[in-house]
Amino acid sequence: MSRPDVVVTGLGATTPLGGDVASTWDAMLAGRSGVSALTQEWAAQLPVRIAAQLAVDPAEVLDRVKLRRLDRSEAIAIIAARQAWADAGLADGGPDPERLAVSVGSGIGGATTLLAQDDILEASGPRRVSPHTVPMLMPNGPAAWVGLELGAKAGVHSVASACATGAEAIALGLDIIRAGRADVVVAGGTEAVIHPLPIAGFASMRAMSTRNDDPEKASRPWDKGRDGFVLGEGAGVVVLERAEHAAARGARVYARLAGAGITSDAYDIVQPHAEGEGAIRAIARAVADADVARTDIVHVNAHATSTPVGDMLEIGALRQAVGDHPVLTATKSMTGHLLGAAGALESIATILAIRDGVIPPTINLDDPDDGMSLDVAAHKARHLEIPAALNNAFGFGGHNVALVFTRP
Repeated sequence: MSRPDVVVTGLGATTPLGGDVASTWDAMLAGRSGVSALTQEWAAQLPVRIAAQLAVDPAEVLDRVKLRRLDRSEAIAIIAARQAWADAGLADGGPDPERLAVSVGSGIGGATTLLAQDDILEASGPRRVSPHTVPMLMPNGPAAWVGLELGAKAGVHSVASACATGAEAIALGLDIIRAGRADVVVAGGTEAVIHPLPIAGFASMRAMSTRNDDPEKASRPWDKGRDGFVLGEGAGVVVLERAEHAAARGARVYARLAGAGITSDAYDIVQPHAEGEGAIRAIARAVADADVARTDIVHVNAHATSTPVGDMLEIGALRQAVGDHPVLTATKSMTGHLLGAAGALESIATILAIRDGVIPPTINLDDPDDGMSLDVAAHKARHLEIPAALNNAFGFGGHNVALVFTRP
């Protein structure tokens, strides 16, 4: 049996660069940084005092009464999903609810709710703890709220694979449509954990940049001066649709989600495989699944988090799995690392790069690593016809996900 084509018909996002896809994309193409100093009182004691915070606070978009029932990660997932739904032309009437599914994940979930309610418990006792605590902190909360918003009845799924979450959620959406379970899947990732405990934990691992005096220069993938990632927050959501279903309703199509590759390292809870073996297999599987030639992959939105080890392992994996011809970018140089939302937002950037024929720049790449052997769109956007592009996402625990998007 031939499997159905799966296309992208809607995009939604709220990020450190903008409150929607258009403003985020404009900022990316302009090479603007969303990283700034943390001015909150609680940040003064931390070794890391920078982050990429949302450009538009959820309170400016959602009703305050509703917000009281939502963790920040849930609120921004709803915001991004509403945008994607409307962008797909579904706001005035979607598909049969029994043919609509949701696949939205978070790497950490409602940690800020958990910590805040624990503070209330310790200070004021159990009667003061919010009755909404459990729905706010549960990992499936963002997916569940999106499913409720849209009336999805074909399944609501919540992937949790650390920094690969958003990409894996999209890959699951591809599988759901190919399996015939749904005609439309709303898929993506969300994360909002800019809080002293996660920051302190990452800092103790020496995983984060400590360039507190120059926030906009802190995230610098592939640069010799990189010293760790910058924590970001945000959400990215796409509407995936069976191509025949999209055509029947006259939907605008951004791109085709042609293939996905998912592997695991079985190596270490934090460190990637020393030779990038799992990443190589994921990329190769995605290209094979997409049934495109390696030479068609002319652009890669890399995972590249600005860590000393991970950045260059990905370069080696790309050379082996695809070759030395693609033009790379690392949009985390501008957005910081959105953890569970990163793969979803970077998929959106990849899709728009295909649509517009332009690759957003990698900023702060002033002194490339000696092993940097692939071409990078550094400092300014680069125009390029893109028949197919790759998005990589890798996560703690050895999760590797690669997605291939092509022209519609």
